Amino acid sequence: MTKRTSAKYKLDRRMGENIWGRPKSPVNRREYGPGQHGQRRKGKLSDFGIQLRAKQKLKGYYGDLTEKQFRRIYAEAERVKGDTGENLIGLLERRLDAVVYRAKFVPTVFAARQFVNHGHVTVNGKRVNIPSYRVKEGDVIAVREKSRQIALVLEAAASPERDTPEYLNVDHGKMTAEFVRTPALSDVPYPVMMEPNLVVEFYAKN
Repeated sequence: MTKRTSAKYKLDRRMGENIWGRPKSPVNRREYGPGQHGQRRKGKLSDFGIQLRAKQKLKGYYGDLTEKQFRRIYAEAERVKGDTGENLIGLLERRLDAVVYRAKFVPTVFAARQFVNHGHVTVNGKRVNIPSYRVKEGDVIAVREKSRQIALVLEAAASPERDTPEYLNVDHGKMTAEFVRTPALSDVPYPVMMEPNLVVEFYAKN
C-alpha cells in the first residue's frame, strides 16, 4: 500500500489542483498548499519546476507510485516504439488497479490498490492480487462474486461522479470490465490536464 493513503488530499493542495476531480477535495475550498507556509505567494516555476510538477502530478494520480516504480514504467515506455509520452499513459492505464478504478468498481485509485491486494478481483477468471499487474487487450476483469455486495463497490458503481471510458466495456450488473484497447492520452478522462511530454523532458534532462 502507498505511504500516503491517509493524506492523499495533501497532493491536491500541493499541486493546487483537484487531480481526481472529487467533490471532497480541499482545493475546492483552499487553493493554497498545505502547511504553515502554504499561503506564501508562489514564485514563477523554472522549466525544471514545471517538468517536476508534471511528473509528480501524473505519478500521484495513479496512487502516488514510488519513484522507482514510476521510473521503471517510464523506461519501458521509452523502449517501446512510438511516442514515449503516449506509451507512458498506455502502460499506466493497463495497471490492474487503474482498470478497477476506471471501471467504477471502487471510488478511488487508492481503494483500487487495496481492493486488488485483498484478492477481490479476477482477470480472465483467475484471482490476481497484484495492483501493478498489466492487463492485455481482450482481458476480462471482474469483481469476485462474494465481494460484489461490499458497500464500497455498490456505492462506486452507482456514483454519478465519473463515467467509464470507451476503452473499457463495463457491465455493472455482472461486475465485469473488458479491456478493449490501450488508450491514447486523449481517451483518458483525467479531471485535470496531464502533460506526459513534460515528464519525458524531465527524464531526458535528469
